[in-house]
Amino acid sequence: MLYAQTTAQQKRRALREKLASGELVRMPGAFNPLSARLIERKGFEGVYISGAVISADLGLPDIGLTTLTEVAGRGQQIARMTELPAIIDADTGFGEPMNVARTIQTLEDAGLAGTHIEDQVNPKRCGHLDGKSVVDADTAIKRIRAAVDARRDPDFLIMARTDVRAVEGLDAAIDRAKALVDAGADAIFPEAMRDLGEFEAMRSALEVPILANMTEFGKSELFSTQQLRDAGVNLIIWPVSLLRLAMGEAGRGLDALASEGHLRDKLGQMQHRADLYDLIDYEGYTRFDADVFDFTVER
Repeated sequence: MLYAQTTAQQKRRALREKLASGELVRMPGAFNPLSARLIERKGFEGVYISGAVISADLGLPDIGLTTLTEVAGRGQQIARMTELPAIIDADTGFGEPMNVARTIQTLEDAGLAGTHIEDQVNPKRCGHLDGKSVVDADTAIKRIRAAVDARRDPDFLIMARTDVRAVEGLDAAIDRAKALVDAGADAIFPEAMRDLGEFEAMRSALEVPILANMTEFGKSELFSTQQLRDAGVNLIIWPVSLLRLAMGEAGRGLDALASEGHLRDKLGQMQHRADLYDLIDYEGYTRFDADVFDFTVER
């Protein structure tokens, strides 16, 4: 009932242990707290919270328009609803190195298990669009150093995302990733890798975990979990997939409602009321309410 019983510290430690064991950590993207609980129910190892999804949820494009307050607030709502560790997208850290430091501590307070900071210029754009620009190595390194220095819980995962591959090529991306690891990054998120060979090259060059972004309609082929595991990937995210599935079905349902005037033919594609109540533990709230109010007053 209500929120998760596992503490943020326990979730962070669990994520660290999974990564240390070599276990592949699958993290579908949650677009709201209820979808995070569904991800847990379906047996995944973690939850991802995408900046693009937070922006889209507000009706905004992913170009750095959201604030730290908005991102941390949504992250807290999602993270506290699941026993799984949740990693959140912090874009470029919301400002200069001191702002990055504040971002880290704010996300720690929100109960997240980790975050990633990227090396795009600000305002940034979606990592799978053309026309990206990246900052110089010194600026990127300062962001990561500020994040690491600000961290209070040593188990809070600080991941460095690099977008250099699309701008300067794979070799430059590997060099940037190495520099970010030297700056203290716990893991690397190499954005927009073109093929499995590029993931393998990144894996061979680094001793820290690496993440694969399997976003649809992007620069990367949609590899299977087994293909990525064989390539040495440690974490996989599907950042926008659940939102796309939900919005796609919602659009088709609205089309049917507009043309037919009813949704009787769509019932089989809806989440049943009983399944929704089970997911939100409606029965648990009923028991709690009964326990609180089912008493007699001694006279």
